[in-house]
Amino acid sequence: MLAPIKWMKKYVDIDVDDKTLADQLTLTGSHVDAVIDYNKEVKGVITGKILEINQHPNADKLVVTKIDTNHGQPLQIITGAKNIKKGDVVPVALEGAELPNGLKIKKTNFRGLPSYGMMVSYEELGFEDKVIPKESRDGIIILPPETPLGVDIKEVLELNGSALEVEVTFNRPDCLNIVGMAREAAATLGTRFKFPKIEIKNEEGNIKDYLNGVEIEDEDLCSRFYARVIKDIKIGPSPLWMQRTLMDAGMRPINNIVDVTNFVMLELGQPIHAYDLEKLEGRKLIARRAKEGEKIVTIDQNERILNKSMLVIADAQKPACIAGVMGGHYSEISDDTKIMALETANFNPKSIRETSKKLGLRSEASARNEKPMGYVLCEIASNRVCQLIEMIGAGTVVGGYLQAGKSEYEPPVVTLRPHRSNALLGVEIPVADMLKYLNTLEIESVYDGEKITSRIPYFRTDIEQEADLIEEVGRLYGFENIESKPLRGSTRVGRKSDLRMVEDEIKTILSGMGLYEITTYSFISPKAYDNICAKEDSHLRNYVRILNPLGEDFSSMRTTLLPNMLEVIQRNSNREVDSAKLYEVGSIFMPLDQPVTKEPLEGLKLCIGMYGSYDFFDLKGIIYAMLTRFGIKAEVKYVTDNAAFHPGRTAAICVNDDLIGIFGETSPKVTDNYGLDHRVYLAEIDIEKILKYKNTEWKYESLPKYPSMVRDLAVIVKDEVLAGDMEKEIKKVNPYLIESVELFDVYKGEHITEGYKSTAFSVTYRNKERTMKEKEVEKIHEKILQELSKKFKAVLR
Repeated sequence: MLAPIKWMKKYVDIDVDDKTLADQLTLTGSHVDAVIDYNKEVKGVITGKILEINQHPNADKLVVTKIDTNHGQPLQIITGAKNIKKGDVVPVALEGAELPNGLKIKKTNFRGLPSYGMMVSYEELGFEDKVIPKESRDGIIILPPETPLGVDIKEVLELNGSALEVEVTFNRPDCLNIVGMAREAAATLGTRFKFPKIEIKNEEGNIKDYLNGVEIEDEDLCSRFYARVIKDIKIGPSPLWMQRTLMDAGMRPINNIVDVTNFVMLELGQPIHAYDLEKLEGRKLIARRAKEGEKIVTIDQNERILNKSMLVIADAQKPACIAGVMGGHYSEISDDTKIMALETANFNPKSIRETSKKLGLRSEASARNEKPMGYVLCEIASNRVCQLIEMIGAGTVVGGYLQAGKSEYEPPVVTLRPHRSNALLGVEIPVADMLKYLNTLEIESVYDGEKITSRIPYFRTDIEQEADLIEEVGRLYGFENIESKPLRGSTRVGRKSDLRMVEDEIKTILSGMGLYEITTYSFISPKAYDNICAKEDSHLRNYVRILNPLGEDFSSMRTTLLPNMLEVIQRNSNREVDSAKLYEVGSIFMPLDQPVTKEPLEGLKLCIGMYGSYDFFDLKGIIYAMLTRFGIKAEVKYVTDNAAFHPGRTAAICVNDDLIGIFGETSPKVTDNYGLDHRVYLAEIDIEKILKYKNTEWKYESLPKYPSMVRDLAVIVKDEVLAGDMEKEIKKVNPYLIESVELFDVYKGEHITEGYKSTAFSVTYRNKERTMKEKEVEKIHEKILQELSKKFKAVLR
């Protein structure tokens, strides 16, 4: 929020420079982001009156003017501006003048005629386009006719001063206005605060002759509704002082009625809405829920479709305003408006916030209405608008008012124990000082010798309990004045959980093997399960549906990491990354019921993805190397019923017959679904089961004293025979003397019958007590061949 310091000074005595004010406000809890300097570097620009306007004899788009600046003879100035007329008072940049954009004014010749200066626009004076009045956006500044001539424009437009850019927290809506910031400045500086005096000098008639009533049908969405009527409306520009005040606060002047309502909203923090009373059916205002599918065209001339959760202000027939957010087009104030109804109300902040979000509408009004505000402010703000309209001669205030809902305010009472305050703040503050701080903030407080009893003013909706009062005492005492003290209490050594340590170790191992880590979102599209060919009854399709998703592509919590990995591989492949080894450690979410009423189970999974110059055995080697680091001896088993994987190139990873993961080549259909023209190898492993079977209590053996003997063995078997099963059978022949079995080749092709493969193993023999003899090894080797032939019908190659 922008808070012009000149405006604040109307309500508080500020006797420090701007930077000191900003620093002190920040120390007392009002965070000032910046001090914006409004001083304009303007020299030689004065006011002048247009005496003549004549067409340029040699240029169709230029006119020749004579301007009286009250300094000698009238000046001849040539311009192309379209918004000027004879008698207008305008800013004139004389020869030698300097403007904020660095422009220096010189005598200039336009098509044979001299021009001795230039008429000036707001933009040329350094104003941003967003605050320039509509009538001056494409032309010269037109000053009030009573403006004296020959006066420096810096004096006329008050081109000086500065503003505070304040970050107002959600719990302090009382600071989202100039009076609130002035109140904070008074408490911070210890100076006097002056609330604007509100007095309506002349009221005519009775409001009941113009407005037939106000009603609240849904008090849970609107707690108070206050209305007044103003007649004899005269639409026109607002006074220059009001325009400049709004501009310094970052708001564009529109016309006198709109400017007054915006002025009071910025001044007091209460949004106000004005209706053309003659356009309201039945001349009534009703706060009610919108009907399902009800439509309204808002003042931005866009049609909005409403639902029954939204509050509207309606006449007897249809909505006239989306309550607290934006007015309706048909009932807005226009140049023909003669009588207007003024609405101020106290709305349910949650309802306003949700309505604004659903409709995609944000405004200065909704930003304030979506925060809790005291309903007493409705009457104060309404009367202030009436006062200002009467002051600037824009209309006549009709006597009386109509209201519905709450009207009497009973201040909440909160007590404060001084000893509790001192204990919590860690500093001894005298009770007298506590009372001074609270009363300075207009929190009426008295001490009965035991506790302080405080009556909370209507504008402090954030104070509800003792701790809130302690905070007020602390910030005015100055948190920076409280001496820092070491923390007291028992200390504990923090450590990561066992699961987190396993996760970190996995990342270290895989990164060390050249894999790149990826991170993806936990929410995916339901179509992802189709892409990986999950069956209709698959547990993967039992996912958590997100009620308010960012879009269809982010509407389910994932039950597997495979779609995320495939999307990353697809993205990299499309960008001509020919080969990659990737991994992700992430959570999956499994609901306990549908619809979800209980917290879903969250599991931690590892997904590995490879393509390009890598194959099935590269992936298997990485998995086995990783599991070995955790002391896990895993077995692989044949898998045929997982549609995401190729039926002949997939294996399950098991420990003691407990499935801990799966790996293999993706099925051709899955590859096609992701638009890939190469093979992809994936693995998904349960990290919690890695933790379960982890065994890193390593046992060490002395180096062998006797040499080993190595024999290779190649046999032909059917394709469906697993190498892992053959390894187990080989070791069973003589576990004592067979030290290791290693698969080193699988061959299919020439000289091998179709449907068969050649599988080659390297078998290492060793006797730990003596050197083995050749005949012993040959005997065991022969036994191995017999067992393989018996179990797998293997034939020696």
